[in-house]
Amino acid sequence: MTRPTHGGNLDWAVSLINCPRSAIIDFSASINPLGPPNSAMEAIGKGLSELQHYPNPDYSQFCEVIAQKHQLTKEYILPSNGAAELLTWIAWEVNSGDGMLLPAPCFADYKRALRTFDLDFTSYPLDSLETKFKITDKGNWALLINNPHNPTGKLWTKETLIKHLADFALVIVDEAFMDFLPPNEQQSLIELVKDYDNLVILRSLTKFYSLPGLRIGYGVSHPERIRRWQKWRDPWSVNTLAALAGCAVLEDKNFEKLTWEWLPVAKHNLVQQLANIEQLEVFPSHANFLLVKSEMTAPQLQLKLLQEDCIFIRDCLSFPELGKQYFRVAIKKDQDNNKLANAIARIYHNSL
Repeated sequence: MTRPTHGGNLDWAVSLINCPRSAIIDFSASINPLGPPNSAMEAIGKGLSELQHYPNPDYSQFCEVIAQKHQLTKEYILPSNGAAELLTWIAWEVNSGDGMLLPAPCFADYKRALRTFDLDFTSYPLDSLETKFKITDKGNWALLINNPHNPTGKLWTKETLIKHLADFALVIVDEAFMDFLPPNEQQSLIELVKDYDNLVILRSLTKFYSLPGLRIGYGVSHPERIRRWQKWRDPWSVNTLAALAGCAVLEDKNFEKLTWEWLPVAKHNLVQQLANIEQLEVFPSHANFLLVKSEMTAPQLQLKLLQEDCIFIRDCLSFPELGKQYFRVAIKKDQDNNKLANAIARIYHNSL
């Protein structure tokens, strides 16, 4: 089985060791361990009787809930089959331009979407967002940013990003992990879509609400672009249960509050535990995951953790700028975080 380029591939992990999927503690996918929320499960249960009907292709109810959350009208909203579907329409849109600037390192699906249309892209260093890009003639280029950044967890301020809106034909901000920050710390640009018709925001319900199997997300942009994408894509790309669950979780204030209270404490504790292992370097993160540099190669450590503890971490081989010395781990509940830190400490101790 081919080494995966995404986290959460438990079938691949099981292929390396002799244990059931249920025995694996999965740190490779950055999913909220507090979910899925009860609100989502109840909505799915009630919606089962609707499976005999096609969903409304306009997803009016879901769009209205999203619009209310962001204080927009629903014409700015496009529900999607996960944020990944939107990358395809972004690539199609960029097809008429000169190319796209991608962060280095970056999520592999960005390049996957661009290669589908044989589009040019080039990488920019993360620190260039705070200064100026070295490309003197940006022409009809698009700029893609993910904020907070995956896999580093770096967060840019609104002020840092706003200045680039005038410089590029299209600016895409992937905010898949923004929900993990409480409202007073978020740096979302969603409120600016009314003022900048070249701005696209991507949001995912996969990570925060622990719903990766439903494939549910949405895009926010100028109504003209939303209408254009609606014409391009296949009808009914969002299934009925996903739309119902999406409505329910976006109105679930209790789950939001619970997550915002849990994450800072759990992250602080895990950072301290991993930082106490002298062979590791832990990078600061504003997301629900940590990037870690390891003296032992990540594939070696990954295999040892699987074989000895059924713990699955994400190697960073799919991020060429990082390579084999880096791994990424999601923040989980304290019991699992303790197991991870203790297992890594033991592995390094035994390797001496």
